[in-house]
Amino acid sequence: MKTNISKPSYWKRKAYFWVTLLLFIASIILHWYFGWKDYVQEQLTHAAPIEVPDYVAQMMRDTFENWQSEFLQLIWQVVGLSFLWYCGSPQSKEGDDRREEKLDYIIKQLDPEKAEALLEEWKTKYPDK
Repeated sequence: MKTNISKPSYWKRKAYFWVTLLLFIASIILHWYFGWKDYVQEQLTHAAPIEVPDYVAQMMRDTFENWQSEFLQLIWQVVGLSFLWYCGSPQSKEGDDRREEKLDYIIKQLDPEKAEALLEEWKTKYPDK
């Protein structure tokens, strides 16, 4: 007997990651956009030419300086921890077989007389995939 419970889509399962990535990309784009506005204004103020390579070098330096600051380090630690907590690593995830074995043990301890009958009934109702 199959149930109609479908597995959430890849996008839904990884929603936290995608939202985090979107916020990161938006912040980088806005950082570079407002940096460009500031660079142009500064160049015009000093009657200096507006040169894209000069702007890119300046923004790369500013971006890396920001990454070194405590604020962004803390943000990365929070985001990185959240990512690892959300996605988990194979070492931190308990295997299905082990989890099932533990549940079987608990059921047998709670009601030894009915345990085998219940486990067989559930095995029939929810067959292995």
